Amino acid sequence: MKASSPILPAAFVALVTAAALSLATHAQAPQAAQAPPMPRTFPAPTNLKVLPKDMTGQQVHDLMEKWEEALGAHCSTCHKADPNNIGPNGRPRLDFADDSKPEKETARKMFGMTMDINRNYVAKIDSSGAPVTCGTCHRGHLGPEPFVAAPEDHRPPMPPPAGTVAPQFK
Repeated sequence: MKASSPILPAAFVALVTAAALSLATHAQAPQAAQAPPMPRTFPAPTNLKVLPKDMTGQQVHDLMEKWEEALGAHCSTCHKADPNNIGPNGRPRLDFADDSKPEKETARKMFGMTMDINRNYVAKIDSSGAPVTCGTCHRGHLGPEPFVAAPEDHRPPMPPPAGTVAPQFK
């Protein structure tokens, strides 16, 4: 049997290395050619009923993100999808001006209530602290969870004062 030539393995290694470099370069080319994503812009709102009418699209978007977090909800909870307006991801975009979902009216009433509580009650208490927000009651849930005091907060009922007769129930 004839010994193999040392040139063949070296040539093979060089060919494989060149092919690997070529593949790596081509695999990175589309990523390098992509421009960084443009910052999102939000159009001016057109259907504000309880929020100040001079809010910018960015301000409304930022507020809605806070509400989403406080309520554990998504935009689609209150806003209807528009089947005639398809986004780049292939799904319908939301029609933010549409008022057909009852949840949107509920959100408006709840926000109005929150503003009323802050303006007419919380603001009138010296050193009252933080204002009431959606998260004050909802704590990340769409429907506020019923309040249940911690077991250490439960106290036995107070006995009636001395000299009084406790009511008898039958």
